[in-house]
Amino acid sequence: MSTDKTRYSESELAEFKEIILAKLKEAKDDYNLLQNSLSNGNNGTDDTGRSFNMMEDGSQTLSKEETAQLCSRQEKFIQSLEFALERIENKTYGICRVTGKLIQKERLKLVPHATLSIEAKNMQK
Repeated sequence: MSTDKTRYSESELAEFKEIILAKLKEAKDDYNLLQNSLSNGNNGTDDTGRSFNMMEDGSQTLSKEETAQLCSRQEKFIQSLEFALERIENKTYGICRVTGKLIQKERLKLVPHATLSIEAKNMQK
């Protein structure tokens, strides 16, 4: 990569788009599974003893809260991936929002929704 390169080529952007679309499909599938598990009703403790039923209800509430948090995180991840697709369309994908330099290709392959270079990320610490 030359030092004067200011954006990724069309073929590189297409490659990133494929990666993002695959991750987006997987993320949406996971989100739907989480949503379905949240919308499931009773898990069948109606016929058990009262004290066991109370413990089960508490456990169920905790589990639903954890699932709701996972759902929220997944929603944010999906939104980040969709924003990355917009940046590809605008030809601004892969440009660090702090330094203005290109984010390393290896980083974008691992974290395709990244908006900061390693350099900018380290400056935040």
